[in-house]
Amino acid sequence: MLVGFIIGAVSGFLQFLMLAKFTRAVTSGSFDRKAVLFGVCQFLLPLAVLLGCAFLLIDSLLWAAVGMVAVLIVRALVHLLNKK
Repeated sequence: MLVGFIIGAVSGFLQFLMLAKFTRAVTSGSFDRKAVLFGVCQFLLPLAVLLGCAFLLIDSLLWAAVGMVAVLIVRALVHLLNKK
């Protein structure tokens, strides 16, 4: 249970970093291959993590998803509050 939450939290944090770099590149106009790679990996990371948990840690699948979503929401709120 805790292992799944930690895996989800780490992947949610990585997903937020990739999404932030992708959106920063798109909005600033410096859209290059690296930005595309961040955008694609941002979508593939949750798929890989959740499928890995589904095959290897079936009991922790729900907690991995909860950890991923919780960190994404909290990190986005912290980022928003730091911008103001």
